[in-house]
Amino acid sequence: MIVIDNCAVATVDAAGSEHRAGHVVIGDDGRIAAVGAGPAGPVDPSARRVDGTGCLATPGLVNTHHHLYQWVTRGLAQQSDLFGWLTTLYPVWAHLDADIVHAASAAGLGWLALSGCTTSTDHHYVFPPGRDDPLAAEIEAARRIGLRFQPCRGSMDLGRSAGGLPPDSLVEETEAALLATEAAIDRHHDPSPGSMLRVSVAPCSPFSVTGTLMRESAALARRRGVRLHTHLAETVEEEEYCRATHGCTPVEYAEHLGWLGDDVWLAHGVHLDDPAVAKLAATGTAVAHCPSSNARLGAVTARGGDLLAAGVPVLVGVDGAASQDAGQLGAELRQALYPARLRGRPAALTARQALALGTMGGARCLGRADEIGSLEVGKLADVALWRIDGLGHAGIDDPVAALVLGPPAPLALLLVGGLTVVEDAELRTADADALALAATGAHRRLLERAR
Repeated sequence: MIVIDNCAVATVDAAGSEHRAGHVVIGDDGRIAAVGAGPAGPVDPSARRVDGTGCLATPGLVNTHHHLYQWVTRGLAQQSDLFGWLTTLYPVWAHLDADIVHAASAAGLGWLALSGCTTSTDHHYVFPPGRDDPLAAEIEAARRIGLRFQPCRGSMDLGRSAGGLPPDSLVEETEAALLATEAAIDRHHDPSPGSMLRVSVAPCSPFSVTGTLMRESAALARRRGVRLHTHLAETVEEEEYCRATHGCTPVEYAEHLGWLGDDVWLAHGVHLDDPAVAKLAATGTAVAHCPSSNARLGAVTARGGDLLAAGVPVLVGVDGAASQDAGQLGAELRQALYPARLRGRPAALTARQALALGTMGGARCLGRADEIGSLEVGKLADVALWRIDGLGHAGIDDPVAALVLGPPAPLALLLVGGLTVVEDAELRTADADALALAATGAHRRLLERAR
């Protein structure tokens, strides 16, 4: 049992309950046993006591879009838009192997943990032929770091010779991609309560995947009861590609292929007109907002405030480490707030709404709102305890504003299912220096192969 006392608490429950001075109690079963105002009541004297003075307890953050393999290709193609960035990096990624993916994933997940993330998705769609399974490699990395993980088995079957963007050497045959995706579900997906590992189906994008693979992937996911993910409406170039190739907008294309629904979440959703926003809202299709990546690639900013106001489920994602080189999820809450206000004035998104995007919003998107995303009795004890009493936060009276609007807050404690992953701003499940050394070595090996 763990008892956290004397902390501010933002539960992110349906009522938005908050406590200026409160407690969170975690039971031996890895679930929240109590949360509320004031000190915790009588508990087992053998319980671990954590003094939360100067801290804010929130649900652990949920990262809904990422590409972990890209951790070892950060800092490249710095002035490119999406298509130029991809065509620069595809030849490098063609040399990935399982060892490199493991090193990249462990480093990226360790860094995500240090920024308050307790659950992360990942969208892996690069499978160079003749190599060991990179999906299994990143799953092992997540197990090593101790984060709850929802990898998305991606795929590409539309190579350059057929009018797609990726080189032919990096695409799979359509049937092979479908078989490998179902095999990943068979091997890895754990639907049980409290699961640390679930798998989603995720063909990559309209410009790298055929309509056949998109349709069949949706049918496969729904037959197997797993969720669907893809990139959509990220750039002007993608919009132009869809209009020229399919005679419609990206959202119209997705609808035609059966890719709208409350079991679908889309990465980016930057270029959406009003009819597209209304269609997403009507179908319950979620959008993973990745503001830093969109800014890095010059894709303009998503209509975060408009999407929320229309009833579209909106969540937060870091996105691929090579297009969001900082790789931090906590800081992305602020980044989500800023463009919403630039578009819709200061009331477009509040600090509490931003926190909800990164917690309960992500939990709902992944179909886990009954287990994670808020601090409530009976939920899994995925808890972030942020220190907001240092110089960088001094004078910010509102704890949630301190977290979202202030500088990145160090973690006093990060728990996943009641188990310690970060303590006193240090990763406790792995040696951070060793992770950095392995990632640096993987980066050098990869670039040497690509020369």
